[in-house]
Amino acid sequence: MTTDPIALTADLIRCETVSPAEGGALQLLEARLAAAGFTCTRVDRNGTPNLFARWGTRGPGPCFGFNGHTDVVPVGNRDDWSFDPFCGELRDGWLLGRGATDMKSGVAAFVAAAIDFVTETAPEGAIALAITGDEEGEATDGTIALLDWMERQGERMDHCLVGEPTSPEELGDMMKIGRRGSMTAYVTAEGVQGHSAYPHRANNPVPALARLVALWSNHVLDDGTEHFDASTLAVTGFETGNEANNVIPAKARAMANIRFNDAHDSASLCRWLEDTAAAETARSGVKFHFDYQISGESFLTPPGPLSDLVADAVEAETGRRPALSTSGGTSDARFVKDHCPVVEFGLVGKTMHQVDERVEAAQITALKAIYARILAQYFSGAIGAD
Repeated sequence: MTTDPIALTADLIRCETVSPAEGGALQLLEARLAAAGFTCTRVDRNGTPNLFARWGTRGPGPCFGFNGHTDVVPVGNRDDWSFDPFCGELRDGWLLGRGATDMKSGVAAFVAAAIDFVTETAPEGAIALAITGDEEGEATDGTIALLDWMERQGERMDHCLVGEPTSPEELGDMMKIGRRGSMTAYVTAEGVQGHSAYPHRANNPVPALARLVALWSNHVLDDGTEHFDASTLAVTGFETGNEANNVIPAKARAMANIRFNDAHDSASLCRWLEDTAAAETARSGVKFHFDYQISGESFLTPPGPLSDLVADAVEAETGRRPALSTSGGTSDARFVKDHCPVVEFGLVGKTMHQVDERVEAAQITALKAIYARILAQYFSGAIGAD
């Protein structure tokens, strides 16, 4: 009897797992995987639920890894939904509910493929799954905690597939071989407060900060690199907190989010921001203070055996050769890349994070077939351990 990935996805959707709530999802996966001979370990950290599951030994033979998450973003206003966000119902060929696309379907498809594969084939080597409940949240105690635990335990993945929804229009049209880096700069401009009727007695930080963020916005960071689009900077906030129309404020604050390619790293970008601020201080006397949130550096798994393996499987099942892309936001692949080569492939992501999130059920079945083919080819020697 084969494992039904649609039914498994529906069961996972019915688990209310708004990040980082476990909601029974990892318990469900643990029970299914353990019954198929996987050794399962909960790797919870600081209240974040995580599951590591391995089939096979840690001896000779390659280990193929999968990384995914069962947590979901909040549903927003439930009255805006035309169905229960956690119903997991199948209607007119569509599976409905939060996480249907991002990414309970991807987890279910790989779990179903892996269970059937080891039951029918028993490969020489191992399959490891690192499933977190904290990808949509802070991501500090999710995949990072799993990788930390794996290092302490001597666990390894030789290659890893992340099941994020990567296809923009049709299943199989895109896979990810890397991601841009992401960082946010929080800058506070400090001047001298005063009466707006006597501006010479104050030092207004607002024009100075406005000049600074305008310089950032108009600056071309780069024109793109071989595998990446051009880096971008977006000013995402500007405020003083001042409600008095006759007071020059002492401080003004702004935020800027930068998505950057492999021509930069976060440290070089921080230096550039601070150098431009120093030049404005020399001009105006306004001082600037910075805080940063670094979500991840850019990374690339160069096209080669792993991307070829996945692309071949996708093409064999769908007739489409996926484009190799580094577009989009961040994912937990940014953590896995420090452990082993990693690529991402999954469903069409049109409805992810939206009201009335849904997925064509047939896509889940097709994704399971792709994942099954990847496993079969991997353990037949298409690529080996690095």
